Amino acid sequence: MRPHLRRTRATHWLGLGEASRVLGVSPATLRRWSDAGRVKTFTTPGGHRRFDRRSLQRLLPSERAQRPTVQALGMTPERVSRTYRRGTALGQAPLPWTLALDEQQREGFRALGRTVVGHLLTSLDAPDDQDRDDRLREAQQAAAGYGRLAAGLGLSLGETVEGFLRFRTPFIGELLAWARRRGLDAAEVGDLLKEAEAATDRLLLATMTGHGVASVGTIRQRRRGR
Repeated sequence: MRPHLRRTRATHWLGLGEASRVLGVSPATLRRWSDAGRVKTFTTPGGHRRFDRRSLQRLLPSERAQRPTVQALGMTPERVSRTYRRGTALGQAPLPWTLALDEQQREGFRALGRTVVGHLLTSLDAPDDQDRDDRLREAQQAAAGYGRLAAGLGLSLGETVEGFLRFRTPFIGELLAWARRRGLDAAEVGDLLKEAEAATDRLLLATMTGHGVASVGTIRQRRRGR
């Protein structure tokens, strides 16, 4: 066989990982499509699936009419939590005020953080604007709770915002990294980051509002106690 023909055939058939990145779906989803006959495949003597590139490309207009979901990208609250822990393990200094917290207080912040992340991720996968707003409102309620908890512990607004940004920065970074690794194109990555940044802006405002409401309530209580 001529060398250029061998190269053509080799690039015409893709392995499972590369094929799933082309479509922006998980390998498990692509296996199901293969089993259902939706994608042209053959199996090598070693038992590995190979996918027809042209068959995959024909799926793109319909299957990629919408961006792959964040869940399909592999983003979960647990993965985000591991990202934070990894940053600490790599030497990222803890925020000074966190050192004074006891375990119950730390767990309070962690629980609220998990709730915020869970609703935030589902909002990014929402099928329509109404569902997205509903999910974000739930995330905002948890973020406001974060602000109230911080104010109740005597943290300043600046310290509270600093804590929120410590969450936001690795979240956006991890989302960007996973989107690129999963083969999203530049337009899809840009749209996803735009949505994520707009959502976290709303959460930051909710955090600040929660802190402000709690602070005003504390001041009023002190005045009544005089």
